[in-house]
Amino acid sequence: MAELPLKGVRVLDFTWVVAGPVATRILADQGAEVVKIERKVPPPIGSRKIGLQCDLHRDKLSVAINMSVARGVELARKLAAKSDLVMDNFSARVMRGWGMDYANLREVKPDIICISMSGLGHTGPRSNYVSYGPTLQALSGYTALMQERDGTPAGYGYSYADMGGGYTGALAALIALWHRNRTGEGQFVDLSQFEAVTSVIGPALLDISVNGREQPAPLYNSQEGPAAPHGVYKCAAMGDDDDRWIAIAVRSQAEWERFVTMAGNPAWAREAKFRTMYLRMRNRDKLDGHISRWTTQRSAEDAMEALQAAHVAAGVVSNGIDLCTRDPQLQSRGFWPALKTPTHDGVATQVTGIPFRLSAGSGAVRTIAPEVGENNDYVLGDLLGLSRAEREELIAAGAIWP
Repeated sequence: MAELPLKGVRVLDFTWVVAGPVATRILADQGAEVVKIERKVPPPIGSRKIGLQCDLHRDKLSVAINMSVARGVELARKLAAKSDLVMDNFSARVMRGWGMDYANLREVKPDIICISMSGLGHTGPRSNYVSYGPTLQALSGYTALMQERDGTPAGYGYSYADMGGGYTGALAALIALWHRNRTGEGQFVDLSQFEAVTSVIGPALLDISVNGREQPAPLYNSQEGPAAPHGVYKCAAMGDDDDRWIAIAVRSQAEWERFVTMAGNPAWAREAKFRTMYLRMRNRDKLDGHISRWTTQRSAEDAMEALQAAHVAAGVVSNGIDLCTRDPQLQSRGFWPALKTPTHDGVATQVTGIPFRLSAGSGAVRTIAPEVGENNDYVLGDLLGLSRAEREELIAAGAIWP
């Protein structure tokens, strides 16, 4: 294996939930030593050895420090003195309250880089607000953009904002490291996740600024121009799975004619109300009824292959099983690396892979996520040089958790 590009970089990781852990996971996959500060036993949101928790924290180290007591904060400051970056995604006031903000940490490490991934940034009238991904999606307009046909906001089924914030945080870390390599100077990075997710809303902002719309049109049939049929349609069951769907978009008269020919020239397709794109849009509900009756007689895969062979845009609406076990592209690229759990049966858990390839070395998923405090001995002993007796005394004093 080629040497990982961030080998030798140490990150002191105060992040939690999803957005911050995504950012530090990217750095860890590329070889950074990410030391995750765990403040207490986390709520029961899943095992660290499987699923999302393993995916977010693989390749990291965990040390359990009580940041509510002075001796715990002092341990964190000593670790910051041995780190290159300190990252958090709290609201703006938390790190200041601990004395772990950039101004204070520069006293122990003059070239430290501090990255604060707060919800709304460290300045402005709402800088102290607490936020989560769905909150930011509502503030930035995504929830309104995803609407039912009657205009009711539907929102997203997953916190897209967490991914946007996480990837932006990793990028900011690389830029700050590049700056320090050239100048020798650290810096404070004030990252607003609100601004990160707003910056990638794209076409809706253009619609407002160029077309003067006060309220962006819903994404239904508006993102890439008119189309009919256009939507997701239920398909035949696959074994016990009766929740199978296909996405179809017919965007021109030529595509419509190819669709009709592929479907066997049904009589309904020649009705006057479906003759042009305008008429198909006007009679969309009736058209969708016919399309649904056609798709429910076929598997999503068979329908997709038939439509694509006719040069009509169509694709299976993938679920988790599709992505993890059936998608031939992801399987070919080895996107689901397996990590062995530290149990006697050696059961493996799969996590998401690294979504890019570098010819000189693309990073690696190396270790399963640690349990809280699993690396106390290494972090407190090897990095800080505390003896076993000193660590036991800190446990007794409530500064660390065993």
